[in-house]
Amino acid sequence: MAKGTVNIAQHCNDIISEVRAGRFAPVYLLMGDEPYYPELVCQAIIDNCLQDYEKDFNETICYGSDVSASQIVTTARRFPMMAERQLVVVKEAQQMKGLEDLAVYCSEPLDSTVLVLLMHKASADKRRSLYKAVQKNGVIVDSPAIRDYEIASWISSYYRSKGLDIEPQAAALLGESAGTDLSVIAAETEKLLRNLPEGTKDVRVEDIEKNVGISRQFSIFELTRELSLKNSAKALKIATHIGTAAKFAMPMAVSALYTHFYRILKYEAALMRNPHMGPQDRAAVLGVNPFFVREYDTAIRNYPVPSAMKVISMLCEFDYLGKGGDGAAVGPDQLLIELTAKILNA
Repeated sequence: MAKGTVNIAQHCNDIISEVRAGRFAPVYLLMGDEPYYPELVCQAIIDNCLQDYEKDFNETICYGSDVSASQIVTTARRFPMMAERQLVVVKEAQQMKGLEDLAVYCSEPLDSTVLVLLMHKASADKRRSLYKAVQKNGVIVDSPAIRDYEIASWISSYYRSKGLDIEPQAAALLGESAGTDLSVIAAETEKLLRNLPEGTKDVRVEDIEKNVGISRQFSIFELTRELSLKNSAKALKIATHIGTAAKFAMPMAVSALYTHFYRILKYEAALMRNPHMGPQDRAAVLGVNPFFVREYDTAIRNYPVPSAMKVISMLCEFDYLGKGGDGAAVGPDQLLIELTAKILNA
C-alpha cells in the first residue's frame, strides 16, 4: 500500500482513539479527495463528544450551503449549557460562503467548543489563513484519493484491521467490483461479515462472489490474467461476456487494461536495471501482492517492451473510440472483443 494511504489510516486511527478517550481538539478540518476517512473521523467525534442528554442544547450540525461563516463563529463562541463542551459540525463546508472568514475564530478558538469543518471531496487552500490557523490550533485530516492499483492492498489491510485474512484474488475481485470508493468497500465488507459463518477468519474468492455479486470467471481481473497468459480462447470468451453486461462501460475496461500493461512496462524497465530482484522487491515495483508476481513474470515474456508499447498505443486508441470518438459505429461489446483480439496478437 502507498505510504500516504498508510499514514492517513494511522493518523485517523490515532484521532479516533483520542476522541473515544474524551480528548478533543478545539477545531478539526477534515478534507481531501477521498471522503471515507474525513467522514469516519467526523462520525467518531459526533458519537463521542457529548452524552445523549447534552445534545439538545449543545450540538449543532448543519451544512455549508445553509449557513454563513459569521453564523458559525457566533455559534462557536457560545458557551455550553450544563455540559463540559459544545459541538458544532459543518458538513460540506466547502459550500459555505466566506469560509476563509473562519480563520479569525480558528486563530483563537474556545476550549469549550469543538468545531468540525467537514469537506466533501474538496480541500482548503493550504496557502491561506484558515488552513494555517487550524494547523496551529487544531487537527487536520487531508485524505488523498486512492489509486486503482492501491485498492487491493488497502482492502487487505482493512480486512486485517477487522481480524480477517482475505485472499489476494478475493481482494482484487472486491476492488474491481467497488472501484476506488472506500465507503463502498466498507459497506460491502459489513454486508459480507453479516453473512459469513460465525468465527470465519479467512475470506475467499467464493465468499466475494456469493455476497458481493461479482463473478471471478467473467471479470476484468480475470481478463487481464488470461491476456497475460495469452490464453486466446478464455480471454475472448471473458471479453464477450463482460461486454454484454448491463453495467459495462468501455472507458472503465480500458482504464483497467491500461493499468495492467503499464505495470508490465514498469516491471520490464525495473528488471533491466536490476535483473536479480527478489520476489518482495518485484512485488513492490509492481504495487501488487507477491502472489501475483508469477503472472507478471509470464506477462513480460509474452509482451516484451515493443509489444507492451504497442498495446498501450492500442488502449489510447480504443479509449477514444469507447468515448464515441470518430463516431464509432460498433457497440462497446464489439469494441472490447476487437481490442482483446488485437492485444493477443501484439
